[in-house]
Amino acid sequence: MPGTTIQSISLYKLLVPLKEPFVISLGPLLAVQNVVVVMRTADGLVGYGECSPFLTINGESVDTCFVVGQYFAPALKGRDALDLAGCLAELDRIIYGNSSIKSAFDIALHDIAARHAGLPLYAFLGGHRHKALHTDMTVSLGPPEKMQADAVRFQQEGFPAIKVKLGGPLHEDVARIRAIRAGIGPTHPLRIDANQGWQTADNAIAVLQALGEFNIEHCEEPILRQHFMELSRVSAASPIPIMADESCGDEHDAARLIQLQACQLLNIKLGKSSGFHRARKIARLGEAAGLTLQVGGFLESRLGMTAAAHLALSNPAIQHCDFDTPLMFTADPVEGGFRYGPGGRIDMPTGPGLGATIAEAWLRRAEQVHF
Repeated sequence: MPGTTIQSISLYKLLVPLKEPFVISLGPLLAVQNVVVVMRTADGLVGYGECSPFLTINGESVDTCFVVGQYFAPALKGRDALDLAGCLAELDRIIYGNSSIKSAFDIALHDIAARHAGLPLYAFLGGHRHKALHTDMTVSLGPPEKMQADAVRFQQEGFPAIKVKLGGPLHEDVARIRAIRAGIGPTHPLRIDANQGWQTADNAIAVLQALGEFNIEHCEEPILRQHFMELSRVSAASPIPIMADESCGDEHDAARLIQLQACQLLNIKLGKSSGFHRARKIARLGEAAGLTLQVGGFLESRLGMTAAAHLALSNPAIQHCDFDTPLMFTADPVEGGFRYGPGGRIDMPTGPGLGATIAEAWLRRAEQVHF
């Protein structure tokens, strides 16, 4: 279709400081370092995408994404933006991996396709506003007293669930959770995320069993992702349900984990899956296997997180949302997009497409390249 031919693609570096360091077992994060893709068609449609690369998870940085994006842009220019499968296959043909920057192009293409169809992106994906979305709020890794104070504040702010970063020695992580439970009480929904920090199956089992008394909903990625063959043993021995995160990048990872009966939950992220195309395959596999699903992210702005929220509305098996990181930014570069309501509620945009853009003032001052 000549009208939907991709006419231009622009890449921008989006750099935003965080209010305070966000610490996980893989190390501290001090600032947002993302890449934004803006794609325009001959008939004036504009699609936006964003990725938040993570060196220790998807092996990408803002600089690698900016460079690899310059391989993608000339290859897609002149193609039909509505040929989603063909465009995304071209990205895979050009380079293996690089799921983060691929996700930004995937989101921009889906934004254009949904705008062209006149549908909100979740509806274009076959979803419905069948449920209210609510995000949890994450407590960064640190001393027990600081983690307790943050958890109490998040509870007072009305977040329906609190997620806690762990991944240290057994006695330290138990002390952290004991302090948090002393602050928020025994029943407020509590989730934990080790980010592979307990490393081995035996160590993870010991920590999980020690935490069993604290009424924890689930634990994300307790062991090194390379040890996924051991995850079923951890799940069988753990009093806390296990969610695969770093070990579940694409649909092939999901299929392996399901076949191994490795976990009870899967965490889907657009930046791990290369975007909607593969994320929806993961969701369908998880749904068919009877697993509970979560959609999360890295350090995306409300633009990338709005894309994640559209994904969360596309499949009823997606029950948990982890969309809190934009609340950690010192500034908000996004126009439109979802809004945070009371109690962690996510209020979605109602117009066609993604419904989110980056403010022109932010784009003008960003490092950029145009095709």
